[in-house]
Amino acid sequence: MNLEWRLILASASPRRRQLLQGLDLPVEITRTDVDETPPEGMPIAQVAEHLARKKADAYTTALAKDQVLITADTTVLLGDRLLNKPADAAEACGMLRLLAGRTHQVVTGVCLRTAQRTVSFSDIAVVTFAPLTEAQIAYYVERYQPFDKAGAYGVQDWIGYVAVERIEGSFYTVMGLPLHRVYRTLVDLAESHHIEK
Repeated sequence: MNLEWRLILASASPRRRQLLQGLDLPVEITRTDVDETPPEGMPIAQVAEHLARKKADAYTTALAKDQVLITADTTVLLGDRLLNKPADAAEACGMLRLLAGRTHQVVTGVCLRTAQRTVSFSDIAVVTFAPLTEAQIAYYVERYQPFDKAGAYGVQDWIGYVAVERIEGSFYTVMGLPLHRVYRTLVDLAESHHIEK
């Protein structure tokens, strides 16, 4: 299917850029800065989609009829705890200690906005980590500096190779962009906008 969309990715994440370019559509990169503090009392499973919509709202440039703005946010949930981006190495090590040997959820929220419509959704993957030693945790945090990553890890990094035992759901959701759902939504938007050859 030949989609005619031109995509605008509002994200500082090189991983999301790389993933989105894999859809073989033209991608322009920009960024929007928002306060990522979740609203008081919001269920933690809703935070990622809320922040994705907030990032989309912060983009104020008018969209052409063949453009789609894409924003996303990823959160890590361990039981009833929300593990966002660590402030420093100590916090990153603490998060990885919590995740080691346990199963957690990764929620990526995505918002797609055209000149006519806004659609958002969340996708969830369940990730099981092997136990980790203090030395492994220290090595990863020092070498990879995962301070821009929810839960203090990137699944595509060294830690993913050695610690991830099992993923239920999309690997790309864990990486930060559930491409299967992004693509399906782009197709749906094209059909409703008649932007398609």
